[in-house]
Amino acid sequence: MFFLLVALSSARADVYHAKPKLVVILVIDQFRGDYLDRYRDALKTPNGFNLFLKRGAYFNSCYFDYANTKTAPGHATIGTGAYTDGHGIGSNEWWDLSRNTDRVISSVEDERYRLVGNFDDLPVLAPPPAPAPNDPRIGSSPINLLATTIGDEVRLATQGQSKLYGVSLKDRAAILPAGQTANGAFWIDNSSGRFVTSTYYMQKLPDWAAKFNKGPRVAQAVKEAGLGETTQFYSLVGHTPAANSYELDFVRALIEGESMGQNSVTDVLTVSLSANDIQGHQFGPDSDAQREMVIRLDQDLDSFFSYLDKKIGLQNVMVALTADHGIAPIPTESAKLGAASARLDLDAFTAAIDESLNARFSPNKGVQYFMPTQELPYLALDSRAFVAVSEKDAEQAVVDAIPTAVKKLGAPALPPNTLLTPEANRRYQETRVDADPSIYFSRTRVDLEAGKVPNTEFGRLISHSYTDHGGWYVMIFPTAYQMEYSTGIQTTHFSPWSYDRHVPLGFFGEEFLPGLYREQVAPVDIAPTIASVLGVNAPSASVDRVLTEALRPDNANAR
Repeated sequence: MFFLLVALSSARADVYHAKPKLVVILVIDQFRGDYLDRYRDALKTPNGFNLFLKRGAYFNSCYFDYANTKTAPGHATIGTGAYTDGHGIGSNEWWDLSRNTDRVISSVEDERYRLVGNFDDLPVLAPPPAPAPNDPRIGSSPINLLATTIGDEVRLATQGQSKLYGVSLKDRAAILPAGQTANGAFWIDNSSGRFVTSTYYMQKLPDWAAKFNKGPRVAQAVKEAGLGETTQFYSLVGHTPAANSYELDFVRALIEGESMGQNSVTDVLTVSLSANDIQGHQFGPDSDAQREMVIRLDQDLDSFFSYLDKKIGLQNVMVALTADHGIAPIPTESAKLGAASARLDLDAFTAAIDESLNARFSPNKGVQYFMPTQELPYLALDSRAFVAVSEKDAEQAVVDAIPTAVKKLGAPALPPNTLLTPEANRRYQETRVDADPSIYFSRTRVDLEAGKVPNTEFGRLISHSYTDHGGWYVMIFPTAYQMEYSTGIQTTHFSPWSYDRHVPLGFFGEEFLPGLYREQVAPVDIAPTIASVLGVNAPSASVDRVLTEALRPDNANAR
């Protein structure tokens, strides 16, 4: 019996002895949770999505437990095991008048650092002087991330011996899931497609990364996307399957260059594949292009995981698969089936509220009380415009004005007593009228801070979404299947509705019991589950639970 216990103990995962050698957290941007069921018959490869569907533990009812379903908070949540009220990231960007009065700042931009890799002809500045507010060389960092990630905890547990890297086409998606202690995070320059980083991590690109940038892979990706030379890599190549294979080739170069999975302790790698999101906004979740993207990604993942098998051995790798958010159907498409879909003209909406605010606070003056650019679910107020008006009163005035403002956006009703011919009347009665925009929920930042939300499941989603970033604001959510109108964008995500919160969740590794699990779980469960398996602390603000039902008994009972 003694020898049996010793054998079982030595087989358990142990970050301190490189069991597993490598943990990969794979995030597919805007990959809704029903896709793998919808397209399962077309997924033919053994080591693509079937690595999770057939050989791993797969949860098909995974939903974010918060309302602000955006890229930056989603990636932060996956890494930290916390929601916005724990990790601090409320949106992709927001207004911060103490840092910039001309534009929103991004969730990861940091004026203390410089970009590395796209200005190689310029001298390295260390430390850099204070930059101009809109300097294109401004670097990025996890400056706003208030909690550690699972990768951070592995680094802390091994006193920095473990290596931690993040990769994405997007800076926020590379930086936030990796965390504060990462050895490096890499994302692309939107114009050239070359990978860059920031002086927060390093003063120059590693030789392997510089070699990748100078090699033929960028041009090859452009060609695979069916393009000639382009200075719009992110928007033109980024929305095609070629972007996924390009990014995964960079990940291979990183694994080789940094000897990931070849150390005496466990290394951690976060990879966020951005192409699905770039395409999804344009074509929606029900398009042929979406189906093709999933099938091509299945093939790319099969190639990548087969590479890991040859390089490290899949028996030495643990992988978690998920997404940062889902996506709504294109409103005009869902409206055809009778769903109460509508587009909200955000400029007209805020202009109507402005009229009410002027009537209340500054009659006949035409004051602009909103910041120049807006993005749901937040309406950002210009605090400088409110003279001798408190934040509480200003935000409440916006809430009070919403019902009247939204009524002005609806389609005009048929005038009363209108006489129609019998045939016209029949057609009118049988035709479904397009839904008018409607606001389901609104709340001031002051009330959100005080926890004044409904004592309901919906209220919990709202409370998890609170952030003090963004200055004075009002949070609003239109009714389900409704969204703001954006030029060039067919559909989007930002809401508490299930289609935005539903994402896949799968695990692969020797520590997991293969099977389909139908319990409703959440992406916050990823970090504590991995932490428990590896025997390290959960991230500092981590909530929720360890998914013990998916762990082999020796791992489930080990700690």
